[in-house]
Amino acid sequence: MQHHSKVSLAFSFALLALFVGAVFGVSQAAQQAPPTERPVGEYREHALRNEGVSERGRALFGDQRTLCFQCHSTDGTGGKTGPDLYAAGDKYSRSDLIRSVLEPSATIMMGYGTTVLETLNGERIEGVLKSVSASEMVLAGLGSVTQRVARASIKQQRTSPVSLMPSGLQAALSLQQFTDLIAYLEGLKQPQMRLADEAGTPAAIQPLSRPVVLQPFHSAAHRFDHPVWFDEHPVLDGTFVVAEQTNATLWLLEKRSQGDAKTLFADVRNEVFVTETEGLLGVAFHPRFRENRKYYLMHESMENNQRAMILAERVAREDYRSDSGGPSRRVLKIDVLTEVHHGGGLLFGPDGYLYIGMGDAGPQGDPLGHGQDLGSLAGKLLRIDVDRTGPGRGYDIPNDNPFAHHLNPKVRREIFAYGLRQPWRFSFDPATKDLWVADVGQDRFEEVGIVRAGENHGWNVFEGFELFSTVYRQEGKIYVPPIVSLRRRHGVSVTAGYVYRARPDSSFHGVYICGDYESKRLWGITQQNRELQSIREIGISPAKIVSFGRDRRGELYVVGYDLGMIYKLDFEPAKFE
Repeated sequence: MQHHSKVSLAFSFALLALFVGAVFGVSQAAQQAPPTERPVGEYREHALRNEGVSERGRALFGDQRTLCFQCHSTDGTGGKTGPDLYAAGDKYSRSDLIRSVLEPSATIMMGYGTTVLETLNGERIEGVLKSVSASEMVLAGLGSVTQRVARASIKQQRTSPVSLMPSGLQAALSLQQFTDLIAYLEGLKQPQMRLADEAGTPAAIQPLSRPVVLQPFHSAAHRFDHPVWFDEHPVLDGTFVVAEQTNATLWLLEKRSQGDAKTLFADVRNEVFVTETEGLLGVAFHPRFRENRKYYLMHESMENNQRAMILAERVAREDYRSDSGGPSRRVLKIDVLTEVHHGGGLLFGPDGYLYIGMGDAGPQGDPLGHGQDLGSLAGKLLRIDVDRTGPGRGYDIPNDNPFAHHLNPKVRREIFAYGLRQPWRFSFDPATKDLWVADVGQDRFEEVGIVRAGENHGWNVFEGFELFSTVYRQEGKIYVPPIVSLRRRHGVSVTAGYVYRARPDSSFHGVYICGDYESKRLWGITQQNRELQSIREIGISPAKIVSFGRDRRGELYVVGYDLGMIYKLDFEPAKFE
């Protein structure tokens, strides 16, 4: 089971209380500002979900109104009352920083607590103990002002459970000022980490001067009801398959010279649990579909008040035009606790094994640490062999899975990669075999990256390149960052696409195409050694982008969830530059 880094968390809370104590404790402007009655939770939520302006936060930190610089250095020199903040953003998450301001006495780090001395003449002296000798004790207070106290004059010494920073002082700041200050502290990083963050989290994404055109792939008369998946039929020429989420149905869309035709392929509503956001999520045709006629569905279920994600195997008729009508074979069932972050897609890899995207299963923020728990299938990319069965399983474990031979029996052998929040769709580059995954973010960032066997992609320790939580952080763990981290101003629910390889003479050849469900933006990304080379906004979809499709020639399509339309991407008028 995953170990909780409780010591590290306590350290972060206490240290950050001291980091920002001087910001509020000595601010004359704050003392004179009229207090507000804004709930503490509003400051927490605003700072968690919004971007602050680091430069404004730095001005607050170094301004005479706050005098933060008198207690804390930021250049590694130290020597002041509080710890040096040189690498605060490398060590502590945004939530750590926020809590340390809002709850300054929650936990106080050993060595930086408030020492209280009472002298024989009744004087009370408070501060952080900086040095001690046989003859005296030296305490540093706000502003790094030190007091030397002869040990012979001390009547009593104790450590106070109250931080030097008083509580409730955030009330003197606006929500944005509070967020700006947190952003500055979060941005205090070692140079190499700061450069990686800046390189992979673009502040702006420039649109192409000649964008991609999205052409409706079928007539409005053949609209679909909340389509969630699209691909070309593996056997029938000129025929495509569309899955509807809330109807739990699959349709054939046939492109004919006399006009499009839409016919039912499968109806599995009797097996699928459907709500406005739950239902049929993914489809994958077996690589040998022509021979065995097998295909696989990922859908949600509710049995005895227990939610679960189901992987089901079904068989098509001999003419491949519809389902055989027999019952599904349940391959895999994963129990989940909430209605969010379940499936992310199904895909057979070049190796013939089935890859399954599984979200962290909630609640928001992954407080149970599913993403980092190798004993759980949640928050993972899984890899299984559906052509064989194992003991008590409807599938087998590939022998070269990264954890197939792990010594800990609690580790799940199905895991291919972990540390994912909600891997919504993924695909292999047909030329390089790179596995591209889009991971839907929590508060501030969406992620796109390349995933390899056995890797830990960080959730919920990291969101994008930023620390999200230190609860499940472990020293010595390697957390693989994404290629690109998209800010909230760009999108709020990323959808994975494909590397375009259809035409070698196209400027888009080798460019990874993805998009955002809510903003409807389309992006093109290039990388080298999993580092971002370029990202461009290549167009805008008419509808919400829930999925992409790719035909046998490698041409790409967008699935428009809200309008019920499929659009073909026309790269010819555009130029990627």
